[in-house]
Amino acid sequence: MGHYSIKELEALTGIKAHTIRIWEKRHNLIQPERSSTNIRTYSDSDLKQILNVSILYNQGYKISKIANLSQDQLLDKISELSDESKPENEIIIDQLTISMVEMDEVKFERLISKSILKIGFEETVVEIIYPFLRKIGVLWLSNNINPAQEHFISNLIRQKIIVAIDGLNHNMQPTAKTVVLFLPESEMHEIALLFFHYLIKKKGYRTYYLGQNVPFPDLKKSVEMVNADVIVGLISYVSAEKELTDFLAVMDETFDNKQILMTGKPLFDRKEALPESISIFETPAELQSLL
Repeated sequence: MGHYSIKELEALTGIKAHTIRIWEKRHNLIQPERSSTNIRTYSDSDLKQILNVSILYNQGYKISKIANLSQDQLLDKISELSDESKPENEIIIDQLTISMVEMDEVKFERLISKSILKIGFEETVVEIIYPFLRKIGVLWLSNNINPAQEHFISNLIRQKIIVAIDGLNHNMQPTAKTVVLFLPESEMHEIALLFFHYLIKKKGYRTYYLGQNVPFPDLKKSVEMVNADVIVGLISYVSAEKELTDFLAVMDETFDNKQILMTGKPLFDRKEALPESISIFETPAELQSLL
């Protein structure tokens, strides 16, 4: 069971803490626990309720009307919104959050598949899955998502991207450039890298996906074996500044005749100090432009 502060609830739902307190007091929409010092603590059930209410509220429904709906009526109204020609991205993201909290694979599959049919795979990843993953990050920071929930939802997303990669045309031209994709040692979160793999392969490049936790000697050997033209990597976390500096210096020295494309917040924070041979990108569109 999750235990959320009102600020965490605000971050997850997009509803201001002051508004949540009003909904609680005037409309009895949720019943948080209170400590001996009168500090509110909200549960998974409260989070789901506020997410559901916020979906209708953000679509123009008055809170007084929402408060009078039964739980079944509330869910029916949300379902009606989702059946419109193009549902708001925020509705889908909120429902995905609920599917994660409940570990409801059927709901997750239905939401993602419906989005792909309406707006396409790439836009679904950029406009739906990326913001959803940022919301998962808030849950991690507030210690309100357990490893099982994170692995459950991450693997469902991972499967979707792998299926999309498998569906691409694998007939490469003899002159196609070769790209190696990797995550350095200790890097395990590969969803973004998988999506980069999809985009690069779709453009007609010959790709070699090495995946998670790749030791540098293995990366070097792989690049040499396939005579790679481009190396694409992602760094999301470093334990020490020197560790990152040393890694980038070795990349620069070892692959001085290759195009090196990297992404990740630790790199964005030190753009000015990067070796000239390493180009960084912050969005999938920037990656495609560099290629």
